[in-house]
Amino acid sequence: MEIASLSNIKKELKNLPPEVLQDVITRLAKYKKDNKELLSYLLFEAYNEDEYIRQVKEEIDLEFMSLNRSSFYLAKKTIRKVLKTTKKHIRFSGKKETEIELLLYFCKKLKDSGLNYKRSRVVFNMYLTQVKRIQKVISMLHEDLQYDYREELEAL
Repeated sequence: MEIASLSNIKKELKNLPPEVLQDVITRLAKYKKDNKELLSYLLFEAYNEDEYIRQVKEEIDLEFMSLNRSSFYLAKKTIRKVLKTTKKHIRFSGKKETEIELLLYFCKKLKDSGLNYKRSRVVFNMYLTQVKRIQKVISMLHEDLQYDYREELEAL
């Protein structure tokens, strides 16, 4: 079976009546949690990006609070999970400002976690990779926004 290209799918969706389109979207949301989460974002949260960022930051806070400090191995796994969740929310939004805000917040929480993240090469590289990613995305923004975000980045 050959998979249709995205442009072909768009054309076909334009030709569908609203009832059939609703059924297709509902069926798509049933089969994968990520599809359902993306659909929820698009329908209920995309109009208020600031509130969405606040909710994601709260989720990051909760996950960092559950960080197991007794075993560095378990702490590292939790940090990876938090980063994976953060990146998922960044993909949902697709906005550069949201990406910078969430990655800056992740890096701040990692630094403030009380964990000696520099001790572990893996965790430290994870941190540095996110800082580089922030720098790359900042360079794509308007100059005024670049200045503001660079100041926050320097604080890290």
